[in-house]
Amino acid sequence: MKPVNVEDYRKLAAKRLPRMVFDYLDGGASGERGLHRNRHAWEAITFEPKRLSDVSNRDLSIELFGRRQTLPLVIAPTGLNGALRPDGDVLLAKAAAKTGIPFALSTASNVAIEDLARRVDGELWFQLYVVQRGLAKALVQRARSAGFSTLILTTDVAVNGRRERDMRSGFGVPFRYTPRIVLDAAMHPQWTVAQLRHGLPQLANFASVDADNVEAQAAVMRRQMDASFNWDDLKALRDEWHGTLLVKGILGAADAVRCQELGVDGVIMSNHGGRQVEDLRAPVEALASVASSISAPVIIDSGIRRGTDVVKALALGAKAVMLGRATLYGLAARGEEGVLDVLRMLRDEIDSTIALIGCEACAKLDGTYLAR
Repeated sequence: MKPVNVEDYRKLAAKRLPRMVFDYLDGGASGERGLHRNRHAWEAITFEPKRLSDVSNRDLSIELFGRRQTLPLVIAPTGLNGALRPDGDVLLAKAAAKTGIPFALSTASNVAIEDLARRVDGELWFQLYVVQRGLAKALVQRARSAGFSTLILTTDVAVNGRRERDMRSGFGVPFRYTPRIVLDAAMHPQWTVAQLRHGLPQLANFASVDADNVEAQAAVMRRQMDASFNWDDLKALRDEWHGTLLVKGILGAADAVRCQELGVDGVIMSNHGGRQVEDLRAPVEALASVASSISAPVIIDSGIRRGTDVVKALALGAKAVMLGRATLYGLAARGEEGVLDVLRMLRDEIDSTIALIGCEACAKLDGTYLAR
């Protein structure tokens, strides 16, 4: 099957991955109402096109934090990508670099901060989970030394979301070899052979000499973060990190304003892709109010599957969108080429959408292109 959209890649990923691994990628919190709400919120927004506009030459590039990039996209930080495809983080980062967009590495990655910087030429961001204060400080220092331009503090995982698909399957790292899991792996030989050849994924950022902590690895897997981390700690992090600092997990204007007052360079609106609490509002529902409340750039994720979603986000005030599952489906199905193909699809959808609504450039999108 030749994929023509992200959903096609989702189906290919489901065929290649064992059910346990696909459910980790695809699933959400509790009964997964949040997953459906995210998609429904994007689908409910409609366009009001401007006719007789000259759209013969279109510009999809944007400027973000003083840098020009080819598309209004960022590959979001996601953990355990090596479970989908060996060297998954590296393949995602290489695809991002070839496309001319940033890649964000998760604290829970399967490649170490330093290794990724050595292997990939491109703009690299680092996402921080605060598990232990000393460990978090070491990770920030390592990201700075490795040349990462941007630090993302994720704020919506004080405790782990209740992910019922993972609870049923027993998904975890290291993998547990129950008879059901072994049978599932045997029925997906392409995935299994690749994993055995390259070795099962480990949390690489915790395997270095200065971060070898079994308790920290277990805490990351259970999303047992430092639940005491607060606004004062964010201020201290701002003072420590001299690059671009973003706060991820914002869903309301008041928190966005407070972030800007503390000197944060931008916020990422996110409900963690519906993976933490199923009854949070979809980020896009609050996008316009948050974007109008601060002058700092707003980025958004959660539920983005089409170029039309990206155009809607920009029209509502976002500067860019982050892609999580969309590019992970491509990675799981066809590796780096799958990621590149998903990015090409989204680029083409963005291009055709702005042409059809009468806008010549992504940077010129605003609310007048949306039906009220």
